[in-house]
Amino acid sequence: MPGITGIISKTPKEKSEKDLQLMVGSMLHESFYTSGTYINSQIGIYAGWVCHEGSFSDCMPVWNEKKNAVLIFFGENFTDLELFDQLKAKHHKFDNSNASYLIHLYEEKGIDFLKELNGWFSGILVDIQAGKIFLFNDRYGMQRIFYYEGKDAFYFSSEAKALLKICPELREIDMKGLGEFLSCNCVLEYRTLFKNVFLLPGAAAWIFQQDGNLTKNCYFKPDIWENQPWLEKEYFYEKLKDTFAKVLPRYFRTNQKIGISLTGGLDTRVIMANVDMPAGKYPCYTFGGMYRDCYDVKIARKVTETCYQSHQTLYLDRKFLSDFSKYAEKTVYISDGYFDVSGSYEVYLNSLAREIAPIRMTGNYGGEILRGIEGMLKSALPGEKLYNSDINIHVKDAANTVSGLYKSSSHPMSFNLFKEIPWFRNNGFFCEQSQVTLRTPYMDIDLVALMYRAPMNVRNNMELTLRLIADGNPTLGAMPSDRGFGGDKKFPLSTLIEQYYEFLSKAEYAYNYGMPQWLAKIDYIFMFMHFEKLFLGRHKFAHFRLWYRDELADYIKSILLDEKSLGRPYLNSKTVEKMVQGHTKGNRNYTTEIGKVLTLELIHRLLIESN
Repeated sequence: MPGITGIISKTPKEKSEKDLQLMVGSMLHESFYTSGTYINSQIGIYAGWVCHEGSFSDCMPVWNEKKNAVLIFFGENFTDLELFDQLKAKHHKFDNSNASYLIHLYEEKGIDFLKELNGWFSGILVDIQAGKIFLFNDRYGMQRIFYYEGKDAFYFSSEAKALLKICPELREIDMKGLGEFLSCNCVLEYRTLFKNVFLLPGAAAWIFQQDGNLTKNCYFKPDIWENQPWLEKEYFYEKLKDTFAKVLPRYFRTNQKIGISLTGGLDTRVIMANVDMPAGKYPCYTFGGMYRDCYDVKIARKVTETCYQSHQTLYLDRKFLSDFSKYAEKTVYISDGYFDVSGSYEVYLNSLAREIAPIRMTGNYGGEILRGIEGMLKSALPGEKLYNSDINIHVKDAANTVSGLYKSSSHPMSFNLFKEIPWFRNNGFFCEQSQVTLRTPYMDIDLVALMYRAPMNVRNNMELTLRLIADGNPTLGAMPSDRGFGGDKKFPLSTLIEQYYEFLSKAEYAYNYGMPQWLAKIDYIFMFMHFEKLFLGRHKFAHFRLWYRDELADYIKSILLDEKSLGRPYLNSKTVEKMVQGHTKGNRNYTTEIGKVLTLELIHRLLIESN
């Protein structure tokens, strides 16, 4: 994915410049990326950037008028037009379609300007006159910065591979991080998969002085939001309606084309019901599968027809399966190993989405913000015979860590926003962001701050979401979701329809990732009848249990049964062989295990051994 990278050091200029070029080069994954470097050897900063051509950040570096402060920024900032008027009134010159105005915010407010930024971002700001370097990120930590505090230099990057590229001592798996990854599908507490590599915490504003001192400041703490008083229910809802109406236009303001990624769910529906969109203004699309049009596709077509917008279905088709090795390896490489190969369709489908529009508007995190969906970050013990006892110790420790995190969290929204989303939900964001600029209004700081004032229990159901849709567009409010939620509850069969959708969802899970071993044995006996055709493709478009068994079996065997793979010290080779043979034969289900072990093997090959 794009981002920033660099070295803060007083080591010889020639070496640092050469290392910087290697770091930037390791992040150039696509032809539509632009990149550059800024070097000031006197202060000791060697910084680079990579971004999408024409994006908000495609103007780096940006300078103030006096040329004594320079900013390298990646990400986006969503503000109101009044800010531009205020800056121009103070005689600052900038292009308000890109990030060039941000350096002037620093001139006016100092490093406190970070408190006013609204979005997902990371950056490096050099105040030449003050002799200070500021390394920062957004308050949630969505735009990750990996760092390594070396003996003679401080290394940072949006991609861990850039650090591994020039620091061979980092090319080693961190066993505690690996245990958490296997247990929780993410690494916890700002650790990473790589030894001595860490993540910058959210809302960081770290200051590097010319004398070498580093001050690790934080510009925002969740208790600012947590300590607000609750509002009365109806008054809160009216405030929510007004705030959403105020917030939404910020995310549609750009010189680039915006495509709206629709599902059959409710969170994109809230956006469609409340945004001002002239007919045909925003192309819409939905990800679909190769077996049948899922409910996401069917419902999205009705939504776009109601809103007078165009719609396309972007299919996860046979071409993806034929090129699976390419997309699996690209997924692991781009995500620094954090995203499982079973999510490799994200690179493929988002590359198709980019052909429609470089910006992808989504309803991501709407459930977490409006409906209090939580608890996705959890620990689970993988099959203990798959990994050796040394790793299983760390796997079990991860369960204790997760339990402690939940207990120490002062507010459920804070756990979601500052731990669960940036650590767990963020892994796929790496791959999506490699292809498109991803936007969602649901983590807007004005909206989130208000949601902390929601009265007790109001976020425990779908009432807020359904009211926002119905009040914004009654026709959309009358449509049930892909799970049968919402719609016209006066319809006599509405409850039955909801139960039917729920049954199909559970049945599809049982014939996909979640097939129990006893059912796999029965399904194997009757494989010729292809019972999966009754259920697959109604709610999901990716079906890796089937694909690992059939179309991808040869690739799975070629990687996982290779002598090098079976020799990894943390694996029990006999268990791996039995797992692969059983799944590809069809009488066992090891979809999750195969995806995880394949991901780990590609981490070794692409990130540790290839450098």
